[in-house]
Amino acid sequence: MFDVVVIGGGNAALCAALTARENGASVLLLEAAPKEWRGGNSQHTRNLRCMHDAPQDVLVDSYSEEEFWQDLLKVTGGLTNEPLARMVIRASSTCREWMKKHGVHFQPPLSGALHVARTNAFFMGGGKALVNAYYRSAEKMGVVIRYHSPVDAIELQDGQFVAVRIGEQRIEARACVLAAGGFESNRAWLRKAWGQNAAGEWPADNFLIRGTRFNQGVLLKFMMDAGADVIGDPSQSHCVAIDARAPLYDGGICTRVDCVSLGVMLNRLSQRFYDEGEDFWPKRYAIWGRLVAQQPGQIGYSIIDSKAVGRFMPPVFPGVKADNLADLALQLGLEPGPFVQTIDAYNRACQSGTFNHTVLDDCHTLGLTPAKTHWALPIDTPPFYGYALRPGITFTYLGLKVNEHAAVHFNGQPSRNLFVAGEMMAGNVLGKGYTAGVGMSIGTAFGRIAGYQAALAAVREVSHETA
Repeated sequence: MFDVVVIGGGNAALCAALTARENGASVLLLEAAPKEWRGGNSQHTRNLRCMHDAPQDVLVDSYSEEEFWQDLLKVTGGLTNEPLARMVIRASSTCREWMKKHGVHFQPPLSGALHVARTNAFFMGGGKALVNAYYRSAEKMGVVIRYHSPVDAIELQDGQFVAVRIGEQRIEARACVLAAGGFESNRAWLRKAWGQNAAGEWPADNFLIRGTRFNQGVLLKFMMDAGADVIGDPSQSHCVAIDARAPLYDGGICTRVDCVSLGVMLNRLSQRFYDEGEDFWPKRYAIWGRLVAQQPGQIGYSIIDSKAVGRFMPPVFPGVKADNLADLALQLGLEPGPFVQTIDAYNRACQSGTFNHTVLDDCHTLGLTPAKTHWALPIDTPPFYGYALRPGITFTYLGLKVNEHAAVHFNGQPSRNLFVAGEMMAGNVLGKGYTAGVGMSIGTAFGRIAGYQAALAAVREVSHETA
């Protein structure tokens, strides 16, 4: 019998497996995906948001606990558990040395990764390299890894873990960590969560999945049906506006379009619907998927001119290009009249100022609804560019309620040997909204907590068995 079984194969699961093994436990890791697709959504990540009080290798200046907390508080609108959030924040200041020990390397942000040199540490080689480093370390340490192993049921007794089931196969262990992701790849569940809008549309039918196709929410649903305490709104998620030409699954970071704050965003009626310059892009990029999902046909169009080129990370697909606005509208499938009228009204509303995309500058609109509060430059310099955008779901926030030990709860009581980490519990910290890199902060912090607690629980179980 293994001491600890970890269900999942991404960052949180790997952190749990490595930590449990470091603390003397024998560990079995069960990954639903085949080896070539291992790592879940973590393979598409780039960085980790880190608290630090002074410059640290790739991180410049400082990023205090309070500033990190205020950034999180702002994007969640207060829908967060402050004690658990502060645990994540503090853990983010010390985890990188542990990560390096397991083969993860860091690098400064590439040009175009806006505003994050101070707050976020980037993985050399991206998330795929991080996942591969963790798997190599786990194998060297003796963690047993099984691919093609989708767990579909958990055997429980009075809120305690007994065994996992993969079809007809039953595997006992002394403790378990659930880290199998959310339900973002389950179209039927997304459809139910989002429902039907006033126009009779099912918004989820037009969603693209930025990450893995393997996060079907099977274990999450099983645990909910088994009476585990849950937290979060099923319609809330890390939802980004991504290129409408992106693949249905695994498009990853390269399908994100980062020029929204440098121009205007229109719906298919050529109407603006939100302030594109509200705040720095890393603090606001993850609201745009939900905003686009609320528009007719769940589609939006980011419009820029040539002044914006070179100021954002270019996406994998080039934008539609035209020498005049009417032609751009036609190429995007929009009516030229309303399109040009909206751009002209925006241009007239732009007030003179000193443009600086690295600060909250004084370039804003006047007398326009919605306003653009920063970086408002007229769209008047050809060639013009447009990107059609769809909602891209990264991960869902509905999850299992936890305490500071990452324990799964039943009727308010924590399990003594069943723990949860990553997307399956991120809703404790992320009630809504997102800020760049915080998902990896949560997964790393609670993955390590869950792994440590599972190892302790296994020791207790051994003591009980031999008593």
